[in-house]
Amino acid sequence: MGVRPPSNDVDDEPDVVEFGIAALDARLADADVDYPVSKTDLEDRFGDATVPYDAAGHEMSVSEALAGTNDRTFDSKAELLNALHPVFEQKRQSARTGLLAQLRAMIPF
Repeated sequence: MGVRPPSNDVDDEPDVVEFGIAALDARLADADVDYPVSKTDLEDRFGDATVPYDAAGHEMSVSEALAGTNDRTFDSKAELLNALHPVFEQKRQSARTGLLAQLRAMIPF
């Protein structure tokens, strides 16, 4: 997922803020991952790396995301991202349960 950051007429900032599987996809694009790949191999390689799960920049580790799926191997990048999408989505939704958190999510600062 991604959202546009607030505009402040500065051209050197990204056009979108990536989070969830979009941010993970960008990280995987920079890495040389051979598929099929096991959950263990991904944890060894990316386990401590963090990925934002919402537009506010809250992060979770790749190992935490992988722990949220029952799959042990992934035959393709698409299969990996599809398996992790519900994990990131659940984390994003559970982080916004309070009224104050929802108000902060609406204000672009």
